[in-house]
Amino acid sequence: MSNKEDILARYRKNVKVKFDMPRLDDINGITYPDPLLQFKSMTENVGGKVVELQPGQDINSLVKELYPDAKEIASNLPEITIATRNPDTIGSPQALNGTDVGVIKGLFGVAENACVWVPQAMEEKAVCFISENLVILLKKTEIVNNMHEAYKKIQFNDYGYGTFISGPSKTADIAQVLVMGAQAARSATIVLI
Repeated sequence: MSNKEDILARYRKNVKVKFDMPRLDDINGITYPDPLLQFKSMTENVGGKVVELQPGQDINSLVKELYPDAKEIASNLPEITIATRNPDTIGSPQALNGTDVGVIKGLFGVAENACVWVPQAMEEKAVCFISENLVILLKKTEIVNNMHEAYKKIQFNDYGYGTFISGPSKTADIAQVLVMGAQAARSATIVLI
């Protein structure tokens, strides 16, 4: 018997009470009286920002207002007319290097943890991770309470890829100093439409 098997055998021998695994249908996730309000609060708690697009307000003007110094804006969304790079036509993910703002669309948000489900809807998904700042357009009517509800809503398109994004990328692994933008965007703004 290997060292690992010996250790596991000793653990199993000392288990006093055994419990059956719960059925997933019996697990109820947390719910909120106002999932949208909870989503906004959690987004700010994880370092993100929430902005509501006002009726009649132009999304392009809003992006320019949020990021006035941005020179390179990447998006394949037809409503984003200020985009200087299109992730469907660039040829390689490296061509997105230097993107100041990436504008993408999320399908739904999760109130519990401020995650937004972003299915791959562009040829080069690197725009979701290489952009210095990320703007995610999200319908405010598409907020679920918890991850249990979220997993039931996940659907994949022809690309077969999607990811949950929650706020800007951050880490405090190195010398316990918080670094924003360590693996992806330095800022994340959810624009509720």
